[in-house]
Amino acid sequence: MPECPRCHQTVDSTAIACPYCRTPLKAYGHPGMTLYHATEKEPLCLSCTYHEDDTCTLPKRPDARDCMLYSDRNQPPGSITLPGYSYDFQVKTWIKRNFGWLLLLGILLVSLLLTLLR
Repeated sequence: MPECPRCHQTVDSTAIACPYCRTPLKAYGHPGMTLYHATEKEPLCLSCTYHEDDTCTLPKRPDARDCMLYSDRNQPPGSITLPGYSYDFQVKTWIKRNFGWLLLLGILLVSLLLTLLR
């Protein structure tokens, strides 16, 4: 099963938004495509590469508040920024996922120490 890019919890492959953190995952009716949303008062088209070079063919243009083809013209090509995706967040998520194994390892280490100290 795929996982959410923000909270890294497993989600259903047909989910439109993550049930844990409510991050939009897919464009409506198009599994696997991200649906971008405008966060400010201005539409996405004003900062989109496709609008700038006049290759956008979406009917909502130039006032689109959400788009699945959005490409920020201020970002270098190929760069992906995921909110909340830091090293600290990755470690915490890994610990949550593997808590059972870490607990078992801790019990084994304590029992080994107790055996060696006898």
